Amino acid sequence: MSVAKDGDVVHVHYTGKLVSGEVFDSSEGREPLAFTVGGGEVIAGFDEAVRGMQVGESKDVKIPVQEAYGERRDDLVQTVPRELVQLGVEPQAGMQIEMHRQDGSVLPLMISAVDANSITVDANHPLAGEELHFTIQLMEIAA
Repeated sequence: MSVAKDGDVVHVHYTGKLVSGEVFDSSEGREPLAFTVGGGEVIAGFDEAVRGMQVGESKDVKIPVQEAYGERRDDLVQTVPRELVQLGVEPQAGMQIEMHRQDGSVLPLMISAVDANSITVDANHPLAGEELHFTIQLMEIAA
């Protein structure tokens, strides 16, 4: 029986949990996630976990911070004058927004605090600094 290797397109069902047991994402009730093993389309630890699996196999894996979304970085949190952020709606903590860069790329941001004069935005991935636990089932290898 073949095993998933770099370059294979795989289809997996998964459930991702935080250390607390809280589910942060799952393919339950949806189509399996399809990605190319080794293609950089998923976090490194997830990629590594699928490598070597056989169709029908399930496994539980712990993915350390460094192989997930990395450590939280204070330099990615910035407080800016409120008039610099034009949203068209009243900004609120927890709101996700996008910043369009001069090169045309888009940077997702989370508003972490709002006061009368300023808005604090955070460019860290919401799961940065978290060890992630996944249950993964390999459904298909479509080389």
